[in-house]
Amino acid sequence: MTRTLILMRHAKSSWSNMALPDHDRPLNKRGRRSAAALGDWLRARDLLPDEVLTSTATRTLDTLAGLGVTAPTQRLRDLYHAEADTMMEVLRSATGQTVLMLGHSPGIADCAARLVSAVPDHPRFRDYPTCATLVADLPVTNWHQINWGTARARGFVIPRELVDLP
Repeated sequence: MTRTLILMRHAKSSWSNMALPDHDRPLNKRGRRSAAALGDWLRARDLLPDEVLTSTATRTLDTLAGLGVTAPTQRLRDLYHAEADTMMEVLRSATGQTVLMLGHSPGIADCAARLVSAVPDHPRFRDYPTCATLVADLPVTNWHQINWGTARARGFVIPRELVDLP
């Protein structure tokens, strides 16, 4: 049996109000379009999660809303600008079969690169742009069994491949 991880960076956020703290920045128009496109992409592949682990930042919560995902969700302050090791700790507490983890750069890119046994053949994988999404299968029956370098990348996509973005 395997578990499936959907590892997504939040969509593009707005910098229009410089008075807002970083944690409170919402998505911009492009980010909202990207999140909706990724939600459609997940649905088309029957990859809707049954559990969501997300940062408490407004832009991650807005991304989740834009995806149209209604799975039980844990909003975790620990995932706000988390490093890969923290993300791994949080992931080991998951209980779902298919888990979506929404986070931030650079931790999410590092986590993705360290999790997979072979990186996807995609020119943008290393820089993990906004709303980039890795889908990976892990050969475990429980999330607490996961280790670095054991996931098999099933797919990697960026919003620009799904919608025309300015």
